[in-house]
Amino acid sequence: MRSSESDPTVNDVEKVLEHPLQSKLVVEVGKAQPPSNAYGPTDGGWDAWGTVLGASLVSLGTFGFVNAFGAFADFYGEQYLRNYSATLISMIGAVQVFLLYIFAGTAGAIFDAIGPRYLIPLSGVITVFSLFMLSITKPEKIYQQFLSQAVLFSFGATMSFFPLIGLMAHWFKAKLPYAVGCLVSGASVGGIVFPIMVTRLIPRIGFGWTVRIFAFITLACFAIGAVTIKQRRPSKPFPSVSALFDFAAFKDPCYAFLALGCWFSVFAVFNPLFYVGLSANVANSNSSVNGYYLSILCATSIVGRVSPGLIAPKVGRFNILCVSTIISTILILALWYTSFEQANLIAFAALYGLASGPFFSVTPACIVEISPIERVGARIGGTYAFMASATLAGTPISGLFIEDQTKPNFQRLILFSGIMSLVGALLLCVARFIRNRNLFAIA
Repeated sequence: MRSSESDPTVNDVEKVLEHPLQSKLVVEVGKAQPPSNAYGPTDGGWDAWGTVLGASLVSLGTFGFVNAFGAFADFYGEQYLRNYSATLISMIGAVQVFLLYIFAGTAGAIFDAIGPRYLIPLSGVITVFSLFMLSITKPEKIYQQFLSQAVLFSFGATMSFFPLIGLMAHWFKAKLPYAVGCLVSGASVGGIVFPIMVTRLIPRIGFGWTVRIFAFITLACFAIGAVTIKQRRPSKPFPSVSALFDFAAFKDPCYAFLALGCWFSVFAVFNPLFYVGLSANVANSNSSVNGYYLSILCATSIVGRVSPGLIAPKVGRFNILCVSTIISTILILALWYTSFEQANLIAFAALYGLASGPFFSVTPACIVEISPIERVGARIGGTYAFMASATLAGTPISGLFIEDQTKPNFQRLILFSGIMSLVGALLLCVARFIRNRNLFAIA
C-alpha cells in the first residue's frame, strides 16, 4: 500500500486544507457547483405534471381558439362578412396561424430569457385583450377581424404556446411525446368546445357576448397556468438574431427532410379543420350535424395526440409520424374526396382527427430526438417558422378552389390537399430511413 507521502495528489490537498481560508474556499466552491444533472429532465414529479396541466390549459385558450376557426369562417361567410369571398375570409385563419408559427423562434428566446413567471401573464393579457377587441368588431368590417383575431391574438398566443412545447423537453425525456401530447390535446379540447359554443350561443346572445365568454374562459386558463407552470432551468441572456434560428440544422439530411415533409403536410393538415363543415353544408344544407363536424374531428384528435406518447418508446417517434401522415392522406383521398354523404363525412371527421393528431404532438419530439439539447429551442422555433409560409399559402390557395362553392370545386380542393399530404408523407419517410435504414427498427 502506498502512503500519502508518496502520493502527490494527496499531499497537495493536505497542503490546501492546512490553510483555513483556502479550506473554506474549497468547500464553498464545491457547494456552489450543482450536480451535472441538476437541471436535467425529471420525467415526473409535482412541478413537472403541474407544468403539463398549466400548459394544456394555455393551449386550450390559444391554439384551441385557432382550431375553432372553421366555425368562425362558416359564421362569417353566412352572416357576418357576407360581402367578402371565402378566400379572403380564410385569410384571417391563415394569417393567424402564419403569425403564430413565424414568431415561434423569437418567442422561445424571450421565454428562455424572461421565464414563465412574467411571460405567461403577459401573453394572457394580450390574448384576452384581443378577444375583447374581437367582440366589439362590426359586421362587414373585415379589417377589424384581421387586426384583432389574426394579428393581435396571434402575437399574444405565440409568446406562450410554442415556448411551452420547448419547456416540456426541460421536464421530460422518455415521457416527452406523452407530455407534448397532453399539451396539444388542450388545443383539441378548445376545438371541441368553441365551435359548439359558436353554433349554440351566437343565435341566443349574439356574436359579441359569445366571444366575451371565450375571453373569460381564456383568462381562467392563463390564471391557472401562471400558477402551475414552473421553470426548470435558469434564465439565460437573450441571444443574437443569428442564434434564434438554427439554419445550420439544414445541413443534417434527416432534419432537412423532416422540415420539408412538415412543410408540405401543413399545406393539407388544416384544410379539414377549416373546410369539412363548409363542404357538409354545401352537400347537406339542412342537416343538423353540420355544426358539429369540427368538434367530432377535434374530439378524436385528443386520442390521436396523446396516445403516441404511450407507444412511442416501443414503436419509435419517426415511425408514428410517417404512418399517421400516410393514413391521413388515404383518408383525405378515399373518404372525403369520394362522398359528401353525412355518414361518410362523420366517419372522415372522426378518423382524420385520430390519424392527424400525431402530426401535432410527435413532430416536436422528433425534432428533439435529432437535436443537441442546447439547440432544441432554436430548432423547434426554426421548424415552425419554416412551416409558416405553408400555413399562409395553403389555406388561401385552397380557398381559390371554392370561390364558387359546388361539390366539384370542393373535390378539387380535397384532391389538392391529398396530393400535398402525400408529398409530405413521402419526405417524412425519407427522413425516417435516414434516421435508421432498418425497416423494422424503432426509430
